[in-house]
Amino acid sequence: MTSDVAFPGRFTEIDELTRPDHSWLTDDDRCYFLGEYTARQGYSYSPTNNLILNFKKEMDRREKPEWRYKEQAIQRAASAFRRALGTDPLSSLVFVPIPPSKTRNDPLYDDRVTRMLRALGPDGTVDVRELIIQTKSTDAVHSRQTRPTPPQIQDQYRIDEALTIPEPAFIAIVDDVLTTGAHFRAASAVLTARFPAVRIVGLFIARRVPEDV
Repeated sequence: MTSDVAFPGRFTEIDELTRPDHSWLTDDDRCYFLGEYTARQGYSYSPTNNLILNFKKEMDRREKPEWRYKEQAIQRAASAFRRALGTDPLSSLVFVPIPPSKTRNDPLYDDRVTRMLRALGPDGTVDVRELIIQTKSTDAVHSRQTRPTPPQIQDQYRIDEALTIPEPAFIAIVDDVLTTGAHFRAASAVLTARFPAVRIVGLFIARRVPEDV
């Protein structure tokens, strides 16, 4: 059924009740989300579905009239993050976007998460670093018959050493939708290997909920 409830303005932590919905997460992972997204439902299903579907609009739609909805969704997501985070955490966190499925030189490369994070502090006061680089373009996960495992994803990641100074102490890995948690686990493993003492949390615009909920 559809919902007219406004998009949430605070983060909710993944706990023992919701963790089974995200099969790769462990008890030690600290992940937080704003809204709940239901796959295979339309824009009108909920405010979260509307935001996520526009946010994830494919890059080949750039020249189409609907492109403005993607731009609006990026700004809406940034506003929601800013409200939920407040001002204090912004100065202590290094925000690291999970890289998209395409490499930076691919025409379909979509830096929507990075753009959303940079909009948190347009004056440059928010530390956003694309520390993780995707080394090979792949199909988007939702278009594959089988989902990759964290080790398979990790094999395609590398650290951008040019962005490692100053060394981060507290990292927020950020993505649009938490599904199985495989990309978060892969990103966390790569960052922990490079920065053994770093504290890591995951922040998501939404989590995918089971379709029968």
